[in-house]
Amino acid sequence: MTESITNSRVFKGLAKFGLPRIIIAAFFLLLLFGTAVLDLGVTSALGNCISRWGMYGILALAMVPSVQCGVGLNFGISLGITTGLLGGLISIQLDIANNPALVAISPTFAVLAAFLAAILMACFFAAVLGYFYGLLLNQVKGSEMTVTTYIGFSMIAFMNIMWTVLPFKSGTLIYPNAGRGIRNQVSLDSSYKGAISNILKFKIGSMTVSTGLILFFLFMCLIVWLFMRSKTGLAMSAVGANPMFARAAGINTNKMRLVGTMFSTVLAAVGIITYSQEYGFFQMYNAPQMMGFISAAAVLIGGASPKRATIFNVLLGTFLFQGIMALGLPVANQLFPGTSLSEILRILISNGIILYALAQTKGGGSRE
Repeated sequence: MTESITNSRVFKGLAKFGLPRIIIAAFFLLLLFGTAVLDLGVTSALGNCISRWGMYGILALAMVPSVQCGVGLNFGISLGITTGLLGGLISIQLDIANNPALVAISPTFAVLAAFLAAILMACFFAAVLGYFYGLLLNQVKGSEMTVTTYIGFSMIAFMNIMWTVLPFKSGTLIYPNAGRGIRNQVSLDSSYKGAISNILKFKIGSMTVSTGLILFFLFMCLIVWLFMRSKTGLAMSAVGANPMFARAAGINTNKMRLVGTMFSTVLAAVGIITYSQEYGFFQMYNAPQMMGFISAAAVLIGGASPKRATIFNVLLGTFLFQGIMALGLPVANQLFPGTSLSEILRILISNGIILYALAQTKGGGSRE
């Protein structure tokens, strides 16, 4: 009898964890085993997994406020990403990292000042744009995920034009021969490459751990966690869970949805700057186009749904998803040289998880 009860609890626990997550976790372990068997350097691969976890984590975290406020998976985080890029470019244009007064205090201090300036400017732009974005989403209740996808792609297309006409003059940013137009890749070597990643960085064998990057990601998770437990955060979650009940309780549902959308957009802006300082470049033009789908897939793998997302979903899902991406490339290249199997796997996994989640919730849109 006791054994039967125990088995029942195990099966219920597995069912709650979800078949897709079990498959993804098993696939991650299989790739890790393959890395060891093929002698590709397990410790180095794990270090890469951890780095990618920190790089992409805040972008995935941007999904939490939008889901909790009832908007659903925010495929339009491209709005936040482009404002993050804009803030970062302005910081480079101002050459804050090489300001003599700041460098005199400490070169590290100057780099951190440039990084923080980029984030502050990006957050301002993201909050303003997120406000109008939220107003739009309040007018299309029930179709948010379709609209966010369209808005995200449209924003990328619009900014592709703006990157060619904005009056930046720094040689780091623009094509030297043309005299204007942002480069496809903007190097951060002379500004804030590794601004937080290099803080307390250490090595264990061939594994490099970017301690500052991980701590900053966890700090942002803490901020979101605390916000979601504040009065505003609880009201926002109530709107996402049951908008009719929330309205009956005197909560302004449109206002809470607006707050969630703005917060999500701001987090995306912070996320792209954090990602880029580790990567070492700003990737411009169409490069950020699919980041919304990657972020959505990560939180869904972690156990989120289009109607509920938690910090744990972000932590688990981002690690599993990015771990598979980090391990899949070298293993696939070793087993199938000259193919693009790893990229195919990434597309299948990310899009497959999204389709599964949307099928389970019949679209996942708001149902006011």
